[in-house]
Amino acid sequence: MPDATLDPRHIADTVKRLKLRVETRFPASGLSRIALRLTQVADKASATSRWIAEPIIGLRIGVWSLVVLIVLGLGVTLTTLPLPKGGLELAQFIQVLESGINDVVLIAAAVFFLATVETRIKRHRALGAIHELRSIAHVIDMHQLTKDPEWVLSRGVGTGHVTRSMTPFELARYLDYCSEMLSLTGKIAALYIQRFDDSVALQAVNEVESLSNGLARKIWQKLMILYSMHERDVAPPRAP
Repeated sequence: MPDATLDPRHIADTVKRLKLRVETRFPASGLSRIALRLTQVADKASATSRWIAEPIIGLRIGVWSLVVLIVLGLGVTLTTLPLPKGGLELAQFIQVLESGINDVVLIAAAVFFLATVETRIKRHRALGAIHELRSIAHVIDMHQLTKDPEWVLSRGVGTGHVTRSMTPFELARYLDYCSEMLSLTGKIAALYIQRFDDSVALQAVNEVESLSNGLARKIWQKLMILYSMHERDVAPPRAP
């Protein structure tokens, strides 16, 4: 049965090949720079996702040592408490019981806080990496905003503030590269939660994937318009 997990090396290799294609077709362009940035992020994602998946041994030893000390201290305190010779009255018993319950709740909260330290550290690292991918997706969208397929028909008069000099074939390749970069952005984000079971990080990855898919659909619509107008000049677009 084939492995159903994402391979960080394969994703990084795919991003590198895409970067070379962009640099060959559009050298010294803004899209090539964002492709280079995506390549750097993909290279780091392998080490980051592996760090998130592996346990932090030193932290776990320190945390559970503190937990054991807290429990032992509570046990020692309970066993050394002097009991009144005449026994406890009802009012005194209720007061002691209430104080004991408060102490147990506080100790349980402290133990829970210590036990979740590792998860919160990993979550912070994952959310930082996912936020970077969200920013890259928006930058990719900015690069394709002015790539309107209707302008290849030379309709109307431009304002002179935006340069539109691409042929239909070049425009199709440009939009196709943007679509591929968005798809790979979502795949890189999925690496961080592949072996990290955290609902907050999972929600952040789902948001990045939804954002990437939505932007890719918008590019796909442009490709369909371009293909319908220049069927012989551009290759059939691929679905994102």
